[in-house]
Amino acid sequence: MLRVVYAGTPDFAVPALEALLRGPHTVVAVYTQPDRPAGRGRRLRPSPIKQRALEADIPVAQPVDFKDPDSVATLAALAPDVLVVAAYGLILPQAVLDVPRLGALNIHASLLPRWRGAAPIQRAIQAGDRNTGVCLMEMAAGLDTGPVVACRATPIGPEDTGGRLHDRLATLGAQLLTDALDDWAAGALPATPQPADGVTYAARITTAEAHVDWTMPAADLARRVRAFNPWPVVRCEHRGEPLRIWAAEALDSASAASAPPPGRSADPRPGTVLATGAAGIDVSTGHGRLRLLQVQVPGGRAQAAADFLRGHAVDVGEVLG
Repeated sequence: MLRVVYAGTPDFAVPALEALLRGPHTVVAVYTQPDRPAGRGRRLRPSPIKQRALEADIPVAQPVDFKDPDSVATLAALAPDVLVVAAYGLILPQAVLDVPRLGALNIHASLLPRWRGAAPIQRAIQAGDRNTGVCLMEMAAGLDTGPVVACRATPIGPEDTGGRLHDRLATLGAQLLTDALDDWAAGALPATPQPADGVTYAARITTAEAHVDWTMPAADLARRVRAFNPWPVVRCEHRGEPLRIWAAEALDSASAASAPPPGRSADPRPGTVLATGAAGIDVSTGHGRLRLLQVQVPGGRAQAAADFLRGHAVDVGEVLG
């Protein structure tokens, strides 16, 4: 039986903690980021991992960082055999990684070395990757550079959003940890160094990226819409008000459905509304057309574009910001 310290913060980390709680090992403590203000009242809110740990009566630690030697000493006093990390959100110095008897394992949501970094799920969708997955990696001082213990792949489907893929990978990561932990601890599952070729970095998502750039190709915009659902959600401006785009599809510019109306240019200004109707709102882009399928106005709920059109005027020829 292993003494496990678990470090994680968001929803992605919950399934792996649940798997550990169901297993034979003892979770002696949970580390998570400090409570953050959230909601309209900006009240401090505990992380999903903290909430689950308290429900399970597991001690919780929330250091701001590990620069204080006392924080490392507190971890060492737990005498962990292994530190399991999943989307913790803090950089762990070598002094922390050296504490567990067997080492530290990280559950990372990509097929390393592709998409090291903070936002591998969204970046994989944005890039049009056909596959992604999860890797169990021995942690090293670099950014997701440690040797890989095991991986499991999953295809990225045309309907996968950032949220849908997030949930699938979180479950897959929990299964991988369950299947690999004992063999790794027994020395029967050696770690393999990551190859130097194929390294890419998944930069943290910013809200500024959510503002639509109509000069981009429609296919790129459609992937961005999927990647940024449910956060930060791609948005444009309609008559001075923000309009969130929850779902969209790129149209084949050669198809009859996307042919320009008689008398209109085939290459209008990007952002120009080309057609409206039951199918959605067609908008010109830097290359091809983007059909808005589901949108949301401030204070309202996400709704089909056709329903939005019943209550809001959108004229063919107007330009969305």
